[in-house]
Amino acid sequence: MAKLLTEASRKDAITSYSSSTTSNDHSRAWILAVAILGSSMAFIDSTAIALVLPVLQIELGASVPDVQWIIAAYALFLSSLILLGGSLGDHFGRRRVFALGVVLFTIASVSCGLAADAKQLIVARAFQGIGGALLVPGSLAIINISFSKKERGKAFGTWTGFIAITTSLGPVLGGWLVENLSWRWIFFINVPLAFIVLFILFWRVPETRNEKGNGKLDIWGSFLVTIGLSGLILGLIESSNFGFNNPMVFGSLLVGILMIIAFIAYEARTDSPMMPLYLFKSKAFSGGNLITLLLWGAWVGAMFFIPFNFIQIQGYSPTTAGIAFLPMILMLFLLSRWSGGKINRYGAKFLLVIGPILIALGYIMFTIPGVGSSYWTTFLPALVVLGMGMGISVAPLTTVVMGAVDIQYSGLASGINNSVGRVAGLLAVAVLGVVALKAFNSSLDPDLSKLQIPPEYREIINDERIKLAAMEIPEALSSDVKLLLKRAIANSFVDSFRLIMIITGCLALASGVCSWIFFDRVGKRSKTVVKDEKAA
Repeated sequence: MAKLLTEASRKDAITSYSSSTTSNDHSRAWILAVAILGSSMAFIDSTAIALVLPVLQIELGASVPDVQWIIAAYALFLSSLILLGGSLGDHFGRRRVFALGVVLFTIASVSCGLAADAKQLIVARAFQGIGGALLVPGSLAIINISFSKKERGKAFGTWTGFIAITTSLGPVLGGWLVENLSWRWIFFINVPLAFIVLFILFWRVPETRNEKGNGKLDIWGSFLVTIGLSGLILGLIESSNFGFNNPMVFGSLLVGILMIIAFIAYEARTDSPMMPLYLFKSKAFSGGNLITLLLWGAWVGAMFFIPFNFIQIQGYSPTTAGIAFLPMILMLFLLSRWSGGKINRYGAKFLLVIGPILIALGYIMFTIPGVGSSYWTTFLPALVVLGMGMGISVAPLTTVVMGAVDIQYSGLASGINNSVGRVAGLLAVAVLGVVALKAFNSSLDPDLSKLQIPPEYREIINDERIKLAAMEIPEALSSDVKLLLKRAIANSFVDSFRLIMIITGCLALASGVCSWIFFDRVGKRSKTVVKDEKAA
C-alpha cells in the first residue's frame, strides 16, 4: 500500500530539484499569476472559438464535420501530446518547457488569424494544440511544486477562479471582435498575453525539474497514442459524412482502437512510460481521472452546442451570446476559491457529489427552452445552476488528482489529468456531433414529408442537412414554404439540442456517483498517495 507523502518529504523533494522554489508569499503570488495568465491563453482561445463557430460556419461555408475539426484538431494534439509535455517539464525544466509552449502557441495563434480557409485554420489549430501540450501541464505543475499541502487547495481554487474570469473575456471579447472587426482578431489577442507571461516567468519563477528522472522520453508512447486518438476521432467525425459502413471510417476506428490497446500494452512494459500505469493503483488518482473524463466530456460537449442555439436559433448576436454566459462564469469564479479552501474541512467527496448533481440539473434545465424562449426565465437559471456546479467541482477535483502522487511527478500527474479531460472533450464533440445530426434528421424528416418541395430542391436540402441549423434554404422556393421549412429546421435543432443536454446531464450525474464510490466518507480527505512504483 502506498505511503502518505508527508510535508517533510515534500520539502526534501523540492530541494532535490535544480533550483529550489522560494517560499515567501510575494514570490508565490507571482508564480500563481504566471500560471493563471499562461493557462488563460489556452482557455480564452477555446471559449472564444466556441462562440464564433456559428459565424465561421457561415463565413467559410463549413459543414458540421469541418466545424468539429476546427475544435478537434486543437484538442487532438493537445490531448495526445500533453502527457509528453508533462514529462518534458519534469525532465528538462518546467519553466523552460512552459516558455516553449507559450512561444509555440502564440506563433500558431497568429497563423490561425492569417488562415485563408477552413483547411489552413484546422492545420494552424493543430499546432496550437502542440503548444498547449507544453503549456497547460506546466502551469499546474508549477503551482503544485510551489505551494505546501495545506495551501494547495486554495491555490488551485484561486487558479480556477481567475481562469474563469479571464476565460469570460473570451466570449465577450470574441463576440465584439466578430461584430466590429473580424474573427481573426480572436487569435491575435494571445500575442500581448504571451509577452506578459514570458516577462514574469523569467523574472520571478525559478526553474524546477525532477533530478531523479532517468532522462528518457517515451517517444513511442506518444506516437501510439497520437495515432490511436487520430484514428478514433477521424472515424467518428467523418461518419457524419460517409456513415459507419464506409471503409475509411471503419478502418480509421479499427486502427484507432488497436493503437490505443497497443499504447496501453507498451506503457505497461517500457522502462520510462509517459503514463505509468502504477499511478492508477491510487484510488484517488484513478477515481479523479474517471470523474474528469465524465465531467469534462459533459462540459465540452454541451458548450460546443449552446452557442449554436444562442446565435442560430434564438437570434442572439455574437456579443450578446458572449454576455449571456457571464452569470455562469461569475458563479464559477465565486465558488471556485471557496470550494478549494473547504477541501480540508469537508473533504473531496462531499463537494464532488454536490457539484455534479448541480451540473446535471443545469443541463436538464437547458431542455426547457424552445425557439424564441426568454433568456431571463429559461437560459439564465440554467447557466447559474451550471456555474454553481462547476465552481464547486473543479478545484477539489484538481486538488485530489494532483495530491495523489509524489511531488516529483507533478508534471506527469498534471499531464495525465489534463489529457484525460481533453480526450473526454474531444470524444464528446465527435460522438455528440453524430448523435445531434441523427436526431436532427429524424426530427426533420416528418416535417419535410408534409411540404410540397420539388425533387431537385429536396436534393439540395438533403445535401445541406450536415450543417444543422445553418443549412441554406433554396431561394427559388415560395415564401410560405421557406417560412415553414425554416421553422421545421429550428424545431429539429431544438429537439437534437435537448437530447444532447440529457446525455451530458447523465454524464455529469455519473461523475457524482463515481465520487461517492471512489473517495473517502464525507469530511475525510483521500489518503491514497502514490510515491513511486515500488511503493505502489
